[in-house]
Order: sequence, then C-alpha cells, then structure tokens
Amino acid sequence: MNKKLLLFAIITIALLAWAFRQAMYVAPTEETMGDIQRIFYYHVPSAFAAFACFFVNLVASLAYLKSRNLKADAVALATAEVGVIFCTVVLVTGPLWARPVWGIWWTWDARLTSTLVLWLIYVSYLLLRRFSTAGQTPVLAAVLSVFGSIDVVFVYMSIRWFRVQHPQPVMGPGGGGLDPHMAHALLWNVLAFSCWGTLLVWMRFKLERRHQQLEEAYAMRSVGGAP
Repeated sequence: MNKKLLLFAIITIALLAWAFRQAMYVAPTEETMGDIQRIFYYHVPSAFAAFACFFVNLVASLAYLKSRNLKADAVALATAEVGVIFCTVVLVTGPLWARPVWGIWWTWDARLTSTLVLWLIYVSYLLLRRFSTAGQTPVLAAVLSVFGSIDVVFVYMSIRWFRVQHPQPVMGPGGGGLDPHMAHALLWNVLAFSCWGTLLVWMRFKLERRHQQLEEAYAMRSVGGAP
C-alpha cells in the first residue's frame, strides 16, 4: 500500500468512527420510531455511495466505448463492484427498518422494486464480466451499464413520480425538513461513506490494472513465442 493510499485509509477510518459517534450518540432519538430510526444514517449514505459509483461507472463505460481505454474499463469494473456492495447494504438496511416501523419486511412499491432491479442489473454486469470469455465482454458490459444508469434515475425520482410507501425525502428539493442535529449526523456519514467508497474503488482499480498489465504481458510473450 503506497503512502497516499495509507493516509487516505487512516482519514477514512477516522471519519467513519466520528460519523458513528454522531449517528449513535449525538443525533437525538426520533420521537415516533425510536432508535430504529438510526439505521437512516447508514441506509441513506449507502444509497448515495451506490449512486455515485454507478454514475462514475456510466462515465467510465462511455469513455471505454469511445476509446477502448483499459484504464476506463478498470474504473468501470471497480465502481460496479463497489456500487453493488453499497446497494446490497441499502437492500438489507431498508427491510431492517421497515419491519418494526411498517410491520412488514418488504412491499413492492416503485422505490423498493426499482432498487432491487438496479441491484440485479449490476449483479448481471459483474456476472457477465466474471464468466464471459468473449472478446467483446467489456463492450457488452459497458452497454449494460448504460441501461443500468437509466434505472438509477428512476430509483431516485420514483418517490416524486409515484405514491409509494417509502418515506418522502427529508432533505433537498421537496424535502420535508430534518432536525439540524440529525442532518449534521447524516452529512457526516455521507462524507464518511463517500470516502470509504472512494477507498474501495481506488484499491479495486489498482488491483484490476495490475491484472490487465499481467494479461498484456502474457499476450506479448505468447505473440513473441516466449515460453
């Protein structure tokens, strides 16, 4: 691990610890839901990190389709993998919150269903990258990511376009407002999860670039007839 990566990892760990304190001990307890509401401080930042990863995945995929640049392809793969991790956290923490609050684990409303579809799209992306041996696999995966990005928009806008059981936004345009201490804790966690996601993408990108370089070296030796 190089010095920059190590320093960023230390900063990220410190931010995660500080954000945990803000969420668990500083933010007030919600009057109606009680402590179960604190899942909010991990559910929302995980969704933000997933959406950010999928957005970068889209940009990198388009760059690869245009230039066939292997670095862009490595970024696309890294962000897809990390995005799926955070999207999985969203799908796990959501039902954990819903069961005591709604009395059910799941409901097939527009927000929840489209999030599950989003997860399935990017899992399909990763399966394609993992098991397909065709030479055009990165191209096919890049095209799939473009379709996945459309669902990202649908997930985000679904609670504005449809009547859903999922809570309405509490911050941003159309938000219903949030206690300042809760907003403070949320923003710290968004920052911490963003850094965590960036760290994971950075590490995964470096690993993929090493893999690409090894494949290039092997291909050159094969062409040159070396053993």
